[in-house]
Amino acid sequence: MSPVLTGVYAPIGTPFINEEVAYDQLISNMEKYAASKLSGYLAIGSNGECVSLSEQEKSKVLEIIVAKKAPRQKVLAGANAESTKLTVDQCKKVADLGADYASILTPSYFKKKLNDEVMTRYYIDVADGSPIPVVGYNAPGFTSMTISTTTLKAIASHENIIGVKDTSPGMIGSYLRATHGLDFDVFSGTANTLFPAMMMGATGGIVSLANAYPDVCADLYERCLADDIAGARELHLVLGRLNSAVSGSYGVAGVKYASEVAGFYGGDPRLPLLPLKDSDKASIKKVIESIDLTPYL
Repeated sequence: MSPVLTGVYAPIGTPFINEEVAYDQLISNMEKYAASKLSGYLAIGSNGECVSLSEQEKSKVLEIIVAKKAPRQKVLAGANAESTKLTVDQCKKVADLGADYASILTPSYFKKKLNDEVMTRYYIDVADGSPIPVVGYNAPGFTSMTISTTTLKAIASHENIIGVKDTSPGMIGSYLRATHGLDFDVFSGTANTLFPAMMMGATGGIVSLANAYPDVCADLYERCLADDIAGARELHLVLGRLNSAVSGSYGVAGVKYASEVAGFYGGDPRLPLLPLKDSDKASIKKVIESIDLTPYL
């Protein structure tokens, strides 16, 4: 079968003004993203500061993303909770709001007891109860948990688990090897690994840099598909430099500021995440201005 998760998705940031969600600015951003080459979006994920949003805010953010996306674009929505029941409830909720797929982050609170048996059952039970396809989300930087290849092999054949997004430093190659030959998609979770991951068989990625440069990130994907290896490698190095200066150094706040420089509404993150200092903004802007992105637009 053809892959389901393909292309470049942007993990949409949530704009704030004076600590309140700026819905009008989100609408404006989405209208620009809908006209881009993005294949879809991750809504209410890590870059969307999902853990800092109320349930009501998450619902409204997702509603806007679904309403404003282009017809060809897909929406993967965060549906995270620490229990199986609550995660299934979240899957049903995002499905009702129009999401195409549910992103399921590993539970982590009872880490000592979350072995392969527990994690395998968790993902299978969630997939059994979800009305929309499920995508595993491996983000040990946030959870200190990793989806093992043992667990991934056990869940990859489930008909309602279509893939995994990996944002770890080094698991994506193991995931691709573990699921080789299976009807299962592996997505890169950062611009730093998108090119090498696609060379090994990944079907695309969810990259924070796409919030600022959606078409440039999509261009890297298209070059890989077209077997323009030299061009893809060149662009990979450009995006790697940008990503290190933005997300790699400053996280969510850096992504928001880079988006602002690129013409979107960025704004500050919600406390307790601190806004960037003027010196940090100057550092990011200096790197951005030193790179000519014109050939990739």
